[in-house]
Amino acid sequence: MSAQRSVDSSLDAVLSQACEERLAGVVAIAATGSEVVYQGSAGKRDLGKDAAMSLDSVFWIASMTKAVTGAAAMQLVEQGKLSLDDPIDKILPDLAKPQVLDGFDADGEPKLRPATRPITLRQLLTHTSGFCYDMWNADIGRYREKAGLPALGGALYAALRTPLVTDPGTRWEYSTSIDWAGFAVEQASGQRLDTYLHEHIFEPLGMTDTGFRIRDDQRNRLVRVHRRGDDGALTPIDFETQQAPECFMGGGGLYGTASDYIRFTQMILNKGRANGEQVLKPETVALMAQNHIGDLVTSKMSTYAPLLSNDFDPYPQMAKKWGLSFLINTETTPEGRSAGSLAWAGLANTYYWIDPARDMSGVIMMQVLPFADRACLDTYAAFERGVYDMIGATKAA
Repeated sequence: MSAQRSVDSSLDAVLSQACEERLAGVVAIAATGSEVVYQGSAGKRDLGKDAAMSLDSVFWIASMTKAVTGAAAMQLVEQGKLSLDDPIDKILPDLAKPQVLDGFDADGEPKLRPATRPITLRQLLTHTSGFCYDMWNADIGRYREKAGLPALGGALYAALRTPLVTDPGTRWEYSTSIDWAGFAVEQASGQRLDTYLHEHIFEPLGMTDTGFRIRDDQRNRLVRVHRRGDDGALTPIDFETQQAPECFMGGGGLYGTASDYIRFTQMILNKGRANGEQVLKPETVALMAQNHIGDLVTSKMSTYAPLLSNDFDPYPQMAKKWGLSFLINTETTPEGRSAGSLAWAGLANTYYWIDPARDMSGVIMMQVLPFADRACLDTYAAFERGVYDMIGATKAA
C-alpha cells in the first residue's frame, strides 16, 4: 500500500470511528493551493433515515459565512467604495451615534450612553465594534428581552438594532458585526448581498452549491441538524434558517458544501487567485491575514444559551488575534497548524483552517447543536492531525 493510500485509510478511519461512536455524519476535505489531497465522508445525513453522508451533502455553514462576507467587503475596499477606517455611518446611517449599554437601573431599565467614537469597517470585521451576540452575553440578552427585539434567526433588520456593550475599538467580543459589514457591502455595491456574493465570489470560485436559500435540487442532499442531549445521544431536530429573509445575514446565513468551501480556502492560499481570476489582490489577502486588533486578544466565549453553544476557547493557553474576518493562532498548535494560520467555525459544528506557511487548508462539516460539541471538536482535531501526518508521510515517501 502506498504512503498516500495508507494516510487516506487512516483519515477515513477517523471519520468512520467518530460516526460509529459519537456523530451522525461528517464530511472532511483537505487541500493545498493547487489540489485536493484528501476528501472523505462517513455516517448519515439524518439518523432517522438511511441516506448516507456524501461529499455533495449540503450543510448550514453558519459563521463560516463571515470570511466570505469579509472577502466581499475587501473587494469593495480595493475599489475605493468602502474604507476600513472611515466612520461606517457614512454608508450605514443606522450606525450613526451608537449607544453603549451601561448596565441596568434599579427598576431593570437599560442605561445607555453615547459611544466615545464612531464604528469603522475594520472594527466590524474584527469583532471590536462593541456589538455582541446574546448567546455569549447575558446583558444584551436581557436588553433584547426588555426591548422586545426579535431573535436573530428571523433574519429581520430589527433583530440587529441592539446597543453596543463596549466602546468601539476597546475590546474583542464575538458579535453580529459582520452582519453589518454585509449591509455595507450592499450599500457600496448597490446589490443585495446574495446577488453580490454569487457574482463576485461564488461564480468565480465555482462554488455552485453555496447560497442563502436552499434550492429544490439540494433538498435531498441537505444534512439534518442533530441536538446532543445530556445523556450524549443525538436527536434529529427541525432547524432551518429563514428562507424568505428580510435581510441576508452576512454573519451566518449561508448553506453550502465542504467541496465548495475548500475552493474558498484555496483562493486564500493562492493569494486571491482562482480559476484564472484574481478574486482579491495578493496584498489584500496578506492584509486580511494580519493582526488587526493590536494588543487586544480574543476572549473565552462563555455561553448563556446552552442549547445553542457550549463555552468555546480554542487553545486557551495561547494568545490569539483576529484578522479581517479570521481567527489567528500565534503559536503552532498541537495538531501541527503553523503560527499565523487562519481559522473559524459555524454554530452547528462546521470548521475550517488555512495554513499559508505550509500551503494547507482543511474543512470539516458536521451538523450538531450545541456549538463546540466535544465529539465534534475531537474529530476536527484528529482530522487535522491526520492531515499534517499526511504531509510528513508524503515528504518521507
